[in-house]
Amino acid sequence: MVTETISSIISSVILLITFENVGKLAVFLLVLAIVVNILALLIGFYSLRKKRILFPKFVLFTLYLFYSPLHYIFKTFSIREKLVDEILVEIQNAVHLNKFKKADERKIILIPHCMRNRKCKARCDPLYGYYCKKCGLCNIGEIIEEAEKRDFKVFILPGGSFIKKIFKEYKPTSCIEVACPIELSEAMTIGSKIPVQGVYLKNDGCFETVADINEIIEKMEIKEREKKEKK
Repeated sequence: MVTETISSIISSVILLITFENVGKLAVFLLVLAIVVNILALLIGFYSLRKKRILFPKFVLFTLYLFYSPLHYIFKTFSIREKLVDEILVEIQNAVHLNKFKKADERKIILIPHCMRNRKCKARCDPLYGYYCKKCGLCNIGEIIEEAEKRDFKVFILPGGSFIKKIFKEYKPTSCIEVACPIELSEAMTIGSKIPVQGVYLKNDGCFETVADINEIIEKMEIKEREKKEKK
């Protein structure tokens, strides 16, 4: 009886010690995660403001790993949620820039269908998305004309799932993606197997959105400048 009581007491003590250690470990990991996230955000914000990318792999890994919690925290404290996505996009742009310059075969531009005018009558292909008629109701036709001059093929996407379809069927070697920051940060990870450059939409709302054509042209001409430099 005494032996059983002592054994029970020892088991209880061991259990308490174990729980205490687990609790301490959990608190330590939580504090470590917070510190790492703050550091990644500070580095990312500095990179965004100064256009000087520091520790890109660390920042990308950390911010993508804690992407959902960070958005929740930003929303809770009324901090601009898009900041996380803007940092991710700009760092992705910098990481892929050199390879993007050199990949000059099947070049594509991915445009969201929300840029279409409400009166748009373009037909939607189940594989390649909408076929623009260049009716002039929105600026997609102008983007396509500028893209054709530089051997880029434009795809107007009905949804994000079309990215994988296009990549599988068309097999592009480089890509410019146009979207809002939140959609863009996700889309760029899907296309991360090839060099990609992202361009934000000028407005949100998922309806009759607008992109900066000059910025898209500037992204396309990165390749033209690379060719001239080689010559």
